[in-house]
Amino acid sequence: MGPLLGRRRLAIALGRVPAHPSPSARLEQYTLTSDDAAELVWTAYIMGDVEGKVVLDLGCGTGRLALGCALLGASYVVGLDVDPLALRIARESSIALRVEDRVDFLLADVSSCRIRADVAIQNPPFGVQRRGADRPFIERAVSAAPIVYSLHKYSPGSRRFIQDFVQRLGRRPALLKTMSIRLPRSLEFHRERFHVVRVDLYRFAAEGGM
Repeated sequence: MGPLLGRRRLAIALGRVPAHPSPSARLEQYTLTSDDAAELVWTAYIMGDVEGKVVLDLGCGTGRLALGCALLGASYVVGLDVDPLALRIARESSIALRVEDRVDFLLADVSSCRIRADVAIQNPPFGVQRRGADRPFIERAVSAAPIVYSLHKYSPGSRRFIQDFVQRLGRRPALLKTMSIRLPRSLEFHRERFHVVRVDLYRFAAEGGM
């Protein structure tokens, strides 16, 4: 079965999902552009990890990754976030995109998540404001699903840490690609319209998994 829509149409659809209108620097609420969100979700899709799967999006924000999975045929998607405003936008967007019957958005801290899924997908905090802020996301994601897609800011030190940390959690970390993502100007200290950041997209698989 082919995709319900192609990668370009996916990006156009996700462009209808608003960015957060008042993001928090402490929470590192940087909204992925629709193109970058589509690239992440499409990568998971072509590896067979979206269509027909139960997907969990940790720190979902306004829902671009979660909604992208629903648009590409996930059987059920749960988005989790601590921000009620972001979740309201995500729910409204699910209705606009006509996938509200297959997506739920829950208000909860990642540390309290006990949901199980086939796949977890996430764009966790990079740890710029709070060192190690991505660790709880990695820990919860690998406990929730046998397959995890996770985006992290590139640096040689970060790569070494993630490889070691994920292996100690009993998973095989595979670096899928390095991307240059564009973070739109959203916080008061931003000066340029877009800030380009190099990030690594990982796939963490359970031992013995594909």
